[in-house]
Amino acid sequence: MTGTPFVSSWSGGKDSALAFHRVRQAGGVPLAVVNMLDETGERSRSHGLRPEVIAAQAAALGVPLWSARASWAGYEAQFTALLRQAAANGAAEAVFGDIDLAAHREWEEQVCAAAGLRARLPLWLEPRRALVDEMLSLGLQARVVAVRQDVLPPDLLGRTLDAPLIREIERLGADACGENGEYHTVLVDGPDFARPLRLVAGPAGVHHTGEGTLRVATLDLILG
Repeated sequence: MTGTPFVSSWSGGKDSALAFHRVRQAGGVPLAVVNMLDETGERSRSHGLRPEVIAAQAAALGVPLWSARASWAGYEAQFTALLRQAAANGAAEAVFGDIDLAAHREWEEQVCAAAGLRARLPLWLEPRRALVDEMLSLGLQARVVAVRQDVLPPDLLGRTLDAPLIREIERLGADACGENGEYHTVLVDGPDFARPLRLVAGPAGVHHTGEGTLRVATLDLILG
């Protein structure tokens, strides 16, 4: 991995941050982080974060941010275009934070092949709880920005992900890592950040997923 140029698929949350950290520590050279926004450009597709928060994270990482807007229908084409941009700028690999969802890996390998890149999943098939414990031991600090209301209560929104909160999440019957979408986070500090982000709570809300069956409570965290 030493000296290999890469781009990182960046959701803004803990898993993408841990994947980025591992590859960078292994000697990979980050060219950029890539993030997809919704059609309006007002929110990130994966975690519903404001684009200025994602931009502040990239600045703290010291790497460029490449982003694009897309509906879900146009997501694959726009994301593949970002990966082709990465390949044209010298990237050899694209890094993803997925852990064990086979359909996600298949899609990532497909779009990387279309763009002429290798897909790297440095967290793949590792125990979920062990990954969260590693994140905490490394000093990655994240806050909860979304929860599935059929699994977790909205009063978790805004809380810092730490050992007591992870135990609480498990007691409530959810996966500690949130790999099944039980919750999402936003990274505010970590070993790859030059400085922490100062985020303050904005409005909370509720929306239905695209399937129309799940209610997801969200918290808007804005730069303070």
